[in-house]
Amino acid sequence: MGQAYTPGLKVSKYTLIQKERILPIKGKTLVKKGDMVTSKDVVATAQLPGSVIMVKVANKLGVLAGEMEQFLQIKEGDQITTGQIIAEKRSFLGLMKDIVKSPIEGIVESISSITGQCVLRLNPTPIDILAYVSGEVKKVYEDEGVLIETKGAFMQGIFGIGGEVMGDLHVMVKEPSRRANVDDLSEEHIGKIIVVGSHVDYHFIKRAVEVGVKGIITAGIDDADVKALLGYEIGVAITGNEDISLSIVVTEGFGKIDMAHKTFELLQSLDGKYASMNGATQIRAGVIRPEVIVTDIDYKDGEIKESEYFIKIGKSIRIIRNPYFGKIATVIEMPTELHELESGAMVRVVRLELEDGEKVIVPRANVEIIEE
Repeated sequence: MGQAYTPGLKVSKYTLIQKERILPIKGKTLVKKGDMVTSKDVVATAQLPGSVIMVKVANKLGVLAGEMEQFLQIKEGDQITTGQIIAEKRSFLGLMKDIVKSPIEGIVESISSITGQCVLRLNPTPIDILAYVSGEVKKVYEDEGVLIETKGAFMQGIFGIGGEVMGDLHVMVKEPSRRANVDDLSEEHIGKIIVVGSHVDYHFIKRAVEVGVKGIITAGIDDADVKALLGYEIGVAITGNEDISLSIVVTEGFGKIDMAHKTFELLQSLDGKYASMNGATQIRAGVIRPEVIVTDIDYKDGEIKESEYFIKIGKSIRIIRNPYFGKIATVIEMPTELHELESGAMVRVVRLELEDGEKVIVPRANVEIIEE
């Protein structure tokens, strides 16, 4: 067998990119098919209904539920502010009074003389969906969102945290085996997506947050540093909604690992370009990969390459299971016979040469293509 099919990470200098930009609830699309948009343009918007707050007005006033309405100073549909008086009862010739104030800013949704309660709802939260990438609106999903098509550089990572960010790309190291020093961070990096080389640790990330860095692209990271940063261990669920002020894309894996030369060279060629980046990751069913996209590139259409998802001799791949997790290798042989693992399982394998020259045999299910 000369080749085998496998999904893999994309690292493309220039390719066709399509991004769906969908609202979490029904809303309104703000662009039409054929419109050209920039990454910062709002393409769809919605209003997320606010939470409901129950105020026991009759109880607070010390009256029966049926008596409550005579003391109300608001009606259904009124806009209210925090601290506004919604009910007041005077007693002892008006010298004493009981007051009920609104705990929120919002709207009076309903009033019940049966329960003696007022239902208040917080003001809706606006949700704006940005285009995220500059390109052409190819489809409009009414009240839901759009599909944007563009061309540019596209790179996927193996793991990431944090959501969508945008900023100028800045490469801080000269070689894929080097790592940026925390002392090198300065005001120069405010709002930027920085490429830090082979490894990043907790102290560097914390300093980057303080400086105002938007994103970090690194070859490797320690899981202990991820836990220290987030305050909990990352499980098998999707990432991307972490409460941090930047996003991180890891290109190779956990630990101190040199960045793949092709990945580093691509990032070097994009130094200074405006990039879109998303750390969201899901490694189980319905795989979601962290990504970096740069559309500010002037290539000819003929230079776009079709995706290749076949393992074949000479192909560059990434190992995605221990003990070689994250390592880049070249396929040197694809045996046709089944190979017995230590567990006793019989599987198809691939023989690889690691970047340091070591030759290893791993199951084909433990590798993925690095798309060039």
